[in-house]
Amino acid sequence: MACRVSIKKNMGSFSLDMQFQTEAKRLGILGESGAGKSMCLKAIAGILKPDEGEIYIGENCVFSKERKLNLPPQKRKVGYLFQSYALFPHMSVWENLSVALKGSKEEKEEKISSILEKMELKGMEKRLPGKLSGGQQQRAALARILVGEPEIILLDEPFSALDFSLRDRMQEELMRHLEDFEGSCIMVSHSRDELYRFSEELLIVEKGRILCQGETKSLFRNPGKRAAAALTGCKNISKAEKRGENRIFASDWGIELQIDGEIPDSLSSVGYRAHDFTPVFSEEEIGTNCIPVHLESIAEYPFEKNFYFRAKEGRGRIVFMEQRESFAKWEQLGTPKYLKVDTEKLLLLEE
Repeated sequence: MACRVSIKKNMGSFSLDMQFQTEAKRLGILGESGAGKSMCLKAIAGILKPDEGEIYIGENCVFSKERKLNLPPQKRKVGYLFQSYALFPHMSVWENLSVALKGSKEEKEEKISSILEKMELKGMEKRLPGKLSGGQQQRAALARILVGEPEIILLDEPFSALDFSLRDRMQEELMRHLEDFEGSCIMVSHSRDELYRFSEELLIVEKGRILCQGETKSLFRNPGKRAAAALTGCKNISKAEKRGENRIFASDWGIELQIDGEIPDSLSSVGYRAHDFTPVFSEEEIGTNCIPVHLESIAEYPFEKNFYFRAKEGRGRIVFMEQRESFAKWEQLGTPKYLKVDTEKLLLLEE
């Protein structure tokens, strides 16, 4: 189900200006808290009225400022899964689903029975939401959405209030229960891990505007912009300038990097993932693109360590992440004197 959004909304101290089109079955919108992600969903759903623009769901225009068209939420064929699930607390599971349906009693019973079986909620029809586990509440909320036969489902940070172990399990459940849904899903989150797992296409937003859009894994490999690299988890970003056809000076790291391939004239920064460095322990191992460093501190976790270095020739801090299986090597060889950059993994960034 295609979705086309071209809207503007002025909220005083904040303005939303979102322009995108997608035919992806699963679209993710990644951004920090306050970036405008949920506002975009509310505009698609009809909860928030834009000041300008238009919104299409499939071939149907649901909002157009020029045509003075603004369909109410119940006529947009949109399902909205809130963070709190928004189940009516005084109604049973069956009653929560029933209010989303029109038709005869027999038609309702057939549809509700079918969806409850699919969502693994058989036998819980008479329970109130407060008597359900978190996973059961999510399934009940999703069942209420699906029984209304929406064309698009909007997921508004559905896992943000959960602890890590429960979040992982409920992500898996949600994706499994959406496998047969023929429409499109849009999920917003500030968690890059959630969206990397969920979405086939990704929008990265900042301050109400889209920084970039593309296939999810491709954007993580090459975010293109400095802010997008940070949002996708790149911990090492240095100001940079092009110096000749195949040379870049990374000023925060105090090193001139020799690279293969084209360097864009618009280059302003370079980025490097924390787990991609190769530690160099002796002067004899030094080659090209090695940053001289000294260790400042270590953060130890159950399965990895983060090493925080300072570049000797620059002013920037560098984060290197090492997995647990390599800890013994460090104990034998000591602290790295250099960190080697594989320039094929170097992110070339614009502002």
